[in-house]
Amino acid sequence: MKMKNKVALVLGAVKGIGKGIGLALAREGVNVALNYFDWEESLDDLQQDFAEIGQDHLIIQTNLLEIDKIPGLVNKVVDRFGRLDILINNIERGGWPVVHGSYDQKQWDLEMATTLRAKKWVFESALPHLKASGDGVVINLSSIAAIVGRSGPSSYIFNDGYASANRGISLLTETWARIGAPEVRVNEIMLGLVETRHGRNTRGWGLLSDEQKAAIIDHTLIPRIGTIADVVKAVLFIIKDAPFMTGSVIRLDGGYVLGGEKIAPMPKGVLQ
Repeated sequence: MKMKNKVALVLGAVKGIGKGIGLALAREGVNVALNYFDWEESLDDLQQDFAEIGQDHLIIQTNLLEIDKIPGLVNKVVDRFGRLDILINNIERGGWPVVHGSYDQKQWDLEMATTLRAKKWVFESALPHLKASGDGVVINLSSIAAIVGRSGPSSYIFNDGYASANRGISLLTETWARIGAPEVRVNEIMLGLVETRHGRNTRGWGLLSDEQKAAIIDHTLIPRIGTIADVVKAVLFIIKDAPFMTGSVIRLDGGYVLGGEKIAPMPKGVLQ
């Protein structure tokens, strides 16, 4: 995709990964609509950073848990820019066991509504405009919690409800790829531990002991926490350089899912 003058809607854009993706798209000449709901204290920094780039942008506050507000969000983007080419479906709750403990029913429902349900209805509202683009792109952001669940070193990090919601995202990615084709490519980036999402600079990370943090790093083949820059590079690759990719999941986890398992030396065997 040639990105100059394309239009993107980025969810969860006020800080962290969403903001990083939004800034990267703006630097590529994309007109960016940035949705947020909470974390108002980060809004001034968001406005300043985009003002410095100088690319046309729109900052919108919408509670995506209120489904009836979602068509209005998409309409605001199209009314302002005349089109919609890219959807960055980046919204989640991401409950930590060390923060939230075991979910009660209200917490479970909030996780599903935030991490899974909101993505569905934003996609539904955006799809006609993405198809009209003729070269639309959707990227769902998810988590390796869908694979590892509450196990091993991640037992303190991934709540059962969060893991369940993320497993559902991959099904939606595949279904939406079929629905969107051929005008819209739909792919997914399944994140491991990233600095502002289940990594450093989060409240949950600060609650882990040094031993628990070390166990997470030791479990990762590339022994570090991911960065926003790592995520941005994957996003730009999908949009710019992967025109034949749809319905796919990129696992961006530094090898955490593989578990740091050691390979035994090759035995001599009994046949020569």
